[in-house]
Amino acid sequence: MTILDSGYMMENGSIELPCTPEQERKIVQELTDKAESNLREGNLYYVISNRWFTGWQRYTGQSIGVHVFNEGSTEAQHSGTSERPGPIDNSDIVANGNGNDDPQLVRTIEEGRDYVLVPEEVWERLYGWYTGGPALPRKMISAGDSKQFSVEVFPLCLYLIDSRDKSQNVVRLSKKASLHDLYGTVCQLKGVEPEKARIWDYFNNVKHTALIPSSQTLEESNLQMDQHILLEVQIDGFWSSGIGMDSTGNNMALVPLEPSRSPVTIAGGPALSNGHSSGYGSNIYPGISLNSSYGDMEDGSHGLKPVTRGGDRAGLAGLQNLGNTCFMNSALQCLVHTPPIVEYFLQDYTDEINRQNPLGMHGELALAFGELLRKLWSSGRVPVAPRAFKGKLARFAPQFSGYNQHDSQELLAFLLDGLHEDLNRVKQKPYIETKDSDGRPDEEVADEFWRYHKARNDSIIVDVCQGQYKSTLVCPVCSKISITFDPFMYLSLPLPSTATRTMTVTVFYGDGSGLPMPYTVTVLKHGCCKDLMLALGAACCLSDNEFLLLAEVYEHRIYRYLENPSELLGSIKDDEHIVAYRLSKRAADLTRLEISHRYLEKSILDNLKAGERKLFLTPLITFLEDPQSGSDIDQAVSRMLSPLRRKAFLPSATVNYGGEPLSGHSTQLVPTMQSMETTESEEMFGNELTFQICTTDDRGLSCRPIFKDSPVKFSRVTKVLVDWTDKEQEMYDASYLKDLPEVHKSGLTVKKTKQEAISLFSCLDAFLKEEPLGPDDMWYCPRCKEHRQATKKLDLWRLPDILVFHLKRFSYSRWLKNKLDTFVNFPIRNLDLSKYVKSKEASEGSHIYELYAISNHYGGLGGGHYSAYCKLIDDNRWYHFDDSHVSPVSEDEIKTSAAYVLFYRRVRMQPDGYMGETSQSFRAA
Repeated sequence: MTILDSGYMMENGSIELPCTPEQERKIVQELTDKAESNLREGNLYYVISNRWFTGWQRYTGQSIGVHVFNEGSTEAQHSGTSERPGPIDNSDIVANGNGNDDPQLVRTIEEGRDYVLVPEEVWERLYGWYTGGPALPRKMISAGDSKQFSVEVFPLCLYLIDSRDKSQNVVRLSKKASLHDLYGTVCQLKGVEPEKARIWDYFNNVKHTALIPSSQTLEESNLQMDQHILLEVQIDGFWSSGIGMDSTGNNMALVPLEPSRSPVTIAGGPALSNGHSSGYGSNIYPGISLNSSYGDMEDGSHGLKPVTRGGDRAGLAGLQNLGNTCFMNSALQCLVHTPPIVEYFLQDYTDEINRQNPLGMHGELALAFGELLRKLWSSGRVPVAPRAFKGKLARFAPQFSGYNQHDSQELLAFLLDGLHEDLNRVKQKPYIETKDSDGRPDEEVADEFWRYHKARNDSIIVDVCQGQYKSTLVCPVCSKISITFDPFMYLSLPLPSTATRTMTVTVFYGDGSGLPMPYTVTVLKHGCCKDLMLALGAACCLSDNEFLLLAEVYEHRIYRYLENPSELLGSIKDDEHIVAYRLSKRAADLTRLEISHRYLEKSILDNLKAGERKLFLTPLITFLEDPQSGSDIDQAVSRMLSPLRRKAFLPSATVNYGGEPLSGHSTQLVPTMQSMETTESEEMFGNELTFQICTTDDRGLSCRPIFKDSPVKFSRVTKVLVDWTDKEQEMYDASYLKDLPEVHKSGLTVKKTKQEAISLFSCLDAFLKEEPLGPDDMWYCPRCKEHRQATKKLDLWRLPDILVFHLKRFSYSRWLKNKLDTFVNFPIRNLDLSKYVKSKEASEGSHIYELYAISNHYGGLGGGHYSAYCKLIDDNRWYHFDDSHVSPVSEDEIKTSAAYVLFYRRVRMQPDGYMGETSQSFRAA
């Protein structure tokens, strides 16, 4: 492509370069691909407001709407032609305005919803085209042991307190910056010689650790966002806050300071993580204070000796929120109030730490969790700040690093798996090849699978948290049955819904055999596209050898296809236009022909470029079998439009109309496919094509005229434009392609329905029901030697002592993120699962459970909050753990629509054999 150097100022202040929207899109795509192929630490990215960027995407004809939230903060955006955007405007994501020399981002913004990240080269090109700003550069860092690349959108913000005058300054550095960098920044800011400065970790305004200038990073030093650090300056041989005195004047114990990663000291000085002395002189750092009245976890390690619970208040300590860490606190409180987990970690578990397991975290996660649990159970009601645990979490699971909200269930799954691998008693896992069931008794196969599993996995987590379910797969072609018995750590239950919505969809015939017809069907409100396809298929009497292709139409073009049967109907907005194309299954493997239409009066056409004509009418879709030239496309277009031919322009009466009316319309309007192909092409038009047709790209900009004998390069999906003139308008009744009904029109008189309530057993039934696998999750049939869309059935076989239910309130698709606030009625006591357990051997214990903890999620996706309800088994009382705040709560209050993860423990069978409340009696309630 050729881009001229000249340009001129536009009214909006930007510099217009002679680039078409398509050229801009291609340049940005090429630069982005190049940057993504060369990822490395230190690469520069720029933050751009999603509001401005989506405007640019619309202008350049790109699809929009990958990140859509149901709160309405971001609506689904449609592609299509749009005006050229003005200067880049980041004002909506900047907290302190554009005029500030150091613009800071709003803390609550999220990638995809509020902002996008573009490589430095892309920013420079966009800025050259549009100007604007402010510029918001951010560096790429590698996070965790896995060295996972991510852009550090929010650098670490520290509040520096000068002990000399109590003044406060803000210091912003990357969490990957070293303590050397911190000293350099602070000393330059305050005009202090490095040899006379000492900086303290001043978390919660309490001295914790003297920070020695070294290569240790701020992240490794457990410094948190928005925490305080304290500067002391040596004046006349004395420190500004007094040697050996904390900020309140209390005496401090002096403990030699050695960074945790350093095995060697040099010349008596402090040992540094890179093995080199700092050169500042060891006498500057005489000691470290571990004086944390706020329960900082890394302070005062208990070692691994057995720990006694802290009296009557044991287990009532809260966890401080370190910046959107309520998701972590909620999951942790549920785990640290799991009785067998508590008993295990309060004892000496040294011998079970597995440091060699390549699947584990060298025992460090188990040690960090154990230390945190001990702190919580021995600190009374003093809140604990889990800084060291969060540091380990960020190191081993970078997806949970930073200060964004995350999912408590995802964290729980990582913790259970990580703790298991760190405490796995199996040091060398044997290789075991599983066998097929081959008709053997289920009990024999299940025991065999469990033995194999225990031979490789044996830990406290397996002992108390892992169960086993039976998975049955049936091939739909050869009826091959495959049965396996797999372990589980928790059960993710769907939330079935009885709420419905009506949807109106226009169905088009893909072979031109009938007029389009709108159908109104009723589907589940929280259903998926598969439900809509089934309902439409029944309404339009779809035959066995046909299928429906769903598409969303926007501004007379196909915006996107709804080809994923699992896509949620919630992604389809009420005011959208959805159409269905009725096609033969055989045609699915042929060339798909997408037909769009455009029209302007001839007097206007003479003065316009071809690409400037506007689209109109609904696009049509058909399939071509072994197409060769333009005449094949012309015949397909004629066939598709044949039902719309006006009576006065029908061929001679000798044409065979096929006998029976199609779709309830008169045979005088609709000739058969065969008659139209022979009569129109040969008798009426001779060697000329029926229509003015051209092939085009996705945006309809690049057009190449088609002639009868012109060879056409056919792709899997071939797009063409049909130009309508006054002649076509006179010959065809286009009204059927003009006005599409909206999917659903909400009336003002619609009454709000009562909040839907379902039982936990309904969720369990939905989880265990037989259903076909999705097209992206097909099973390889060993008999057919092909992947098949098999049916799958799950059954519970072996239940653990601790049973965790995850209620799937969050649903994600490419186009929608949604949360279900459905109230789930769950038993607190006497949850009887006997009817669900298929094992005939009930000797392993009762199947009755009682609730002891709940992880709750309040609010929506954009800014929700987590808390936990936990029961102290010893005193039989419930408490609400809301970060640092802990308060008693009555049992009647713990059932809410916020319940997200439920924790049950097995109840041993009573001597009288009482089995507790049954699922049937609970359903009736």
